[in-house]
Amino acid sequence: MKLFTKLCVPISQLFCAICLLACVGANKQNTSNELYKSAFFSQPKSFTSGAEGPATDKDGNFYAVNFQKQGTIGKISADGKGEIFVELPNGSVGNGIRFNSKGEMFVADYVNHNILKINLQTKEVSVFAHADQMNQPNDLTIAKNDLIFASDPSWKNGTGQVWRIDTNGKATLLESNMGTTNGITVSPDSKKLYVNESVQRNIWVYDLSPQGEISNKKLFIDFPDFGLDGMKCDKAGNLYITRFDKGTIVKVSTDGKILKEITLSGKRPTNITFGGKNNKTCYVTLMDLGAVEKFEIE
Repeated sequence: MKLFTKLCVPISQLFCAICLLACVGANKQNTSNELYKSAFFSQPKSFTSGAEGPATDKDGNFYAVNFQKQGTIGKISADGKGEIFVELPNGSVGNGIRFNSKGEMFVADYVNHNILKINLQTKEVSVFAHADQMNQPNDLTIAKNDLIFASDPSWKNGTGQVWRIDTNGKATLLESNMGTTNGITVSPDSKKLYVNESVQRNIWVYDLSPQGEISNKKLFIDFPDFGLDGMKCDKAGNLYITRFDKGTIVKVSTDGKILKEITLSGKRPTNITFGGKNNKTCYVTLMDLGAVEKFEIE
């Protein structure tokens, strides 16, 4: 009996170990299966049809424009609590939102041709840059040295521009006579600038100097149908592009090859950003649902 007991203990331990390994394997498989599967982050109609400009701060809080009503910026905390963070003054309506390396918030105000700066502590809103020649600043991207780049479409004319805003607020026109410029993003090393044209369905890539000068414009990829809106690079340099009216996010490699297409609940995604643990969560604003969806990446 004693011998049997001594043998049973290791056997039971071995059985438990096998079960544990099986469970771990199943969990890994389940986690893998959840990648690139979109789900609601905010309820439909929590935002207006102007849902845009998703961005996350260093503490994991999520922000987007037009929460509950036009002219606001909404904040959703890491625990899922949503609120109006700030109401923009002077009839301003925001579009793209981005944070610089210091954690400062910048917002494209397409109504008043401004780039706004918002103090996260005091919620004070100030005009960081303004140019009368702007059509309606739309999306923003910020390089590692905190230079801001803004797309500037004229929807009425089917044309667009690209602006650089220096750290002192000076706005410089970099490119004009383009198609309807919309999505804009810099590569992780800040050596490339990507700009898309919504109606023409082209994505252009430029070499980007440390001083914020662009050169060597090339067609990166184009699409035969649907529209393009906001886009962003992941840490590996892959481009995640919102396909307006198609209801997908397309992931494109650094050499312009389509790697994956993620299906959303809504058909009109407007913009995308990364956040969550290790920036592995993609947040997407949806115009037709007035909501935000999210999905996990590697």
